[in-house]
Amino acid sequence: MSIQVFGLPVSRGVAIGRAVLVASSRVDVAHYFITPPQIPAELLRLRRARDRVCLDIERLKDGVTSDVPAELVALLDVHLMLLRDDLLAEATRHWIVERHYNAEWALSAQLEVLARQFDEMEDDYLRERKADVEQVAERLLGALANEAGRSPTGLNVEARDFAGEDPLVLVANDISPADMLQFKGSVFTGFVTDVGGKNSHTAIVARSLDIPAVVGARDASRLVRQDDWVIIDGDAGVVIVDPSPILLEEYRFRQRQGHLERERLARLRNRPAVTLDGQRIELLANIELPSDCAAALMAGAEGVGLFRSEFLFMNREGALPDEEEQFQAYRAAVLAMDGLPVTIRTVDIGADKPLERMSLGELRHEHGLNPTLGLRAIRWSLADPAMFEIQLKAILRAAALGPVKLLVPMLTSAKEVRATVAALDRAKGQLACAGIVHGPVEVGAMIEVPAAALILPVFMRHFDFVSLGTNDLIQYTLAIDRADESVAHLYDPWHPAVLKLIASTIEAARAAGKGVSVCGEMAGDPEFTELLLAMGLTSFSMHPAQLPAIKQRILRADMLRLQGGLADIMASEEPEAVTKAILARSRLPLGLAA
Repeated sequence: MSIQVFGLPVSRGVAIGRAVLVASSRVDVAHYFITPPQIPAELLRLRRARDRVCLDIERLKDGVTSDVPAELVALLDVHLMLLRDDLLAEATRHWIVERHYNAEWALSAQLEVLARQFDEMEDDYLRERKADVEQVAERLLGALANEAGRSPTGLNVEARDFAGEDPLVLVANDISPADMLQFKGSVFTGFVTDVGGKNSHTAIVARSLDIPAVVGARDASRLVRQDDWVIIDGDAGVVIVDPSPILLEEYRFRQRQGHLERERLARLRNRPAVTLDGQRIELLANIELPSDCAAALMAGAEGVGLFRSEFLFMNREGALPDEEEQFQAYRAAVLAMDGLPVTIRTVDIGADKPLERMSLGELRHEHGLNPTLGLRAIRWSLADPAMFEIQLKAILRAAALGPVKLLVPMLTSAKEVRATVAALDRAKGQLACAGIVHGPVEVGAMIEVPAAALILPVFMRHFDFVSLGTNDLIQYTLAIDRADESVAHLYDPWHPAVLKLIASTIEAARAAGKGVSVCGEMAGDPEFTELLLAMGLTSFSMHPAQLPAIKQRILRADMLRLQGGLADIMASEEPEAVTKAILARSRLPLGLAA
């Protein structure tokens, strides 16, 4: 019988596949696929961990004194029996051999299967033995984690389908940004999480990867079992577990329709983005890694509007990249774009993108009560001048190979602006003294804090351009943590205060003769395309997968006509409703412009 689980729709489309569960654990469990030649070594790791835990328990028994309760000794015997149980060993071995899970993942997967079986037992005594199994598994996971030369943590998967003909979908309590980065190009065709908001970092990355996803589904990881067939409806926010044949066929038809629509939009790739009244619009790409440049060019991007350099710093177990490694990454992106501009944002670590070690000087990152308001982005960079100057020098060196823009995140004051400019001057001076070739860069500021939008004239005196980071601007304007599902419903990009800050920033930048773009979620959301055009925006930056749909909206838009309705939208308490009413009167019929 089918089960429906409801959550938040965060990335459109339909995914159908067998469930791969990443269960939460008290121990940090690594989840990654292994190659067939690695299977014997992984089985050996599991055996060694079992032998080590057995030896530890035997030593505990040997040290038992007469005053220790007999029940405790019996419990140790139970744990030894479970460790030596062939059924547990063979079942765990199955996940390694057949599904190519690493040892930790295989063990946690089998633990979940056993836990469900114990929960369904009628006998109270037997049901309570679930705790013994969990304790044994935790000991084994700890032994694996402490093993010398441990495997990397995270969803370190490559684009190989270990499930034969069956596609896979990921079901987890949550997925970190670093794991989401590794999710790119993996075997998974969609994902579901128990927690998360519509504009959490996980949701944003899912949309950028164009992968159907539902977050905030609360009970999903409890209701879904390993290998269950699952449908993820990313449009409605519904997860269907064990669907009927009729439902499967219906959703497979919807999948095919979605693929046809994407193919149709892809035909717009080489068509200039020009509105009906002749306004040329610049469409840029957001990227995380230099390898993303190929997708940007394939989608028809005219450059990179946001290179999120922090992804070079993540999933490294605290070891930060040095100047040469960063230079090679920036160099690769500049050369790949072949003369098109590349905008590199300085590292934006903090909040939902933390590091274990925050500098080359072994500075430890301590999470505050609210990391979104703590030491992050430019605050962190200015707190660690040596690290910041290393990054700036790497970017300046890459600028000698092609057009590069430097973008600084989360600036809020003139003091921070002056400190940033001074750090850039020091980096240039160090390169010049060392005789190292470097190039000129345009310097821009991200407007993602209300304070920055309200003192924009100060920024204009120091910067060549500004870029609106709408995700954080909304969050800070409305005092909403976008990663917190308990308040996610209050995160409102249509809020009049948010729209007024965006409109005033675009107007002020244009009046000052400075470039202005939007690189946040709004830029890639078709619902906001006409509104941003009405505000005078002529530069959009988004994930490459979002470019075709936005270009289609631009080709159907009359910018001058849209600007005529902007006053009514900005004066309304319900701008979303007014915008839709204006568009209904002005939009070109479908099919005439595509």
